[in-house]
Amino acid sequence: MNPSPEKESISVEPHSASVETDAEAAPNKGVPQKAVLGILIALSVAHLLNDTMQSLIPAIYPILKHSFQLSFTQIGLITLANQLTASLLQPLVGWYTDRRPLPYSLSIGMTFTLAGLGLLSAAANFTMILFSVALVGVGSSVFHPEASRVARMASGGRHGFAQSLFQVGGNAGTSLGPLLAALIIVAGGQTEIKWFCLIALVGIMLLYRVGEWYVANTHLLKPKGHAQAHLTGLSPRQVTVAIGLLMALVFSKYIYLASMTSYYTFFLIHKFHVSVQMAQVYLFVFLFAVAAGTIIGGPVGDKFGRKNVIWVSILGITPFTLLLPHVPLMGVVILSVIIGVIMASAFSAIVVFAQELVPGKVGMIAGLFFGLAFGLAGIGSAVLGKMIDMTSIDFVFTCCSFLPLIGLLTAFLPDLEKQKK
Repeated sequence: MNPSPEKESISVEPHSASVETDAEAAPNKGVPQKAVLGILIALSVAHLLNDTMQSLIPAIYPILKHSFQLSFTQIGLITLANQLTASLLQPLVGWYTDRRPLPYSLSIGMTFTLAGLGLLSAAANFTMILFSVALVGVGSSVFHPEASRVARMASGGRHGFAQSLFQVGGNAGTSLGPLLAALIIVAGGQTEIKWFCLIALVGIMLLYRVGEWYVANTHLLKPKGHAQAHLTGLSPRQVTVAIGLLMALVFSKYIYLASMTSYYTFFLIHKFHVSVQMAQVYLFVFLFAVAAGTIIGGPVGDKFGRKNVIWVSILGITPFTLLLPHVPLMGVVILSVIIGVIMASAFSAIVVFAQELVPGKVGMIAGLFFGLAFGLAGIGSAVLGKMIDMTSIDFVFTCCSFLPLIGLLTAFLPDLEKQKK
């Protein structure tokens, strides 16, 4: 990485409501390509580390359920505690850092994750588990909005590509968590979580270096007024409606994803009598497919339009989700891969679409949509857990298979490509 010769203050003028990046105003100017790729790769790796640790929590649910004699409702509450702290704070962090960028908050966020994992490895009761996973959630809420801003700063105008590269690290980490849990934690028990604190330490050091680059390149931040060149031509009401539609699409994606990440292992164990370790391997396969699909959405959206990507990635999985609860084990695994790849391409397109709807609010929009994703996953997991206790896991998986039909709402999104013309 090659920081600029002059280090500038990270403060923003008092009258400025928010900041945006030079990349938004002049895509072909700014950081040299080598420095851009270096930062994007560093952010992607940091996202991988962060989400590897995050994904340990649902991966060890079978262990916690057995050790503490938990109900499915309590399993859902664990997810809720983690995801609420990871969601409620994110828009606030993004809103604040739009006004006062905090480069070193990235490494501070990872420190919260480190503390949460340490406590979780030694938790002796359900209350301690809830507190521990809530701390891990705080780490994510601090990390995502500012990391998303840095990715946009380093994008060189290729916003979809930058967002996808950033997110593919997170999804790869989410897929690694269950695999590492199967290899390390299942054999040794809950206390083996302590080894993952080393991952947090590596993340802290990496993000500190990213923070140094951020401080040295704050000239890439511009006052909000500079964003006026990017007005979409939509009225405030149209923008509000479009944001609401995007939130509904995120609801569809992440409630379905919650059913898979939190209860897929239980579904496989119940229906096909596979072992806990094999169920976690199959969960890894699904989550790896999600990671692979993530990198597709951004670049394809840059080239063919984000609305087209959203159409295909959400509504397009419907035939496969409807089939999944009714096929043999290998059919379930194959369909889960197809669903993961297609569905994953949506989120980066949704985030960039929303950022283009509301110029100059990069951090707040990133925090809002990342936070919404985490929050819906938490609430959805708690509700689905209660539904499983009241009915059956087969019934809940069948109900969730209809969620992608919400993708029909994409028809009502504005066509930003035409608006720009």
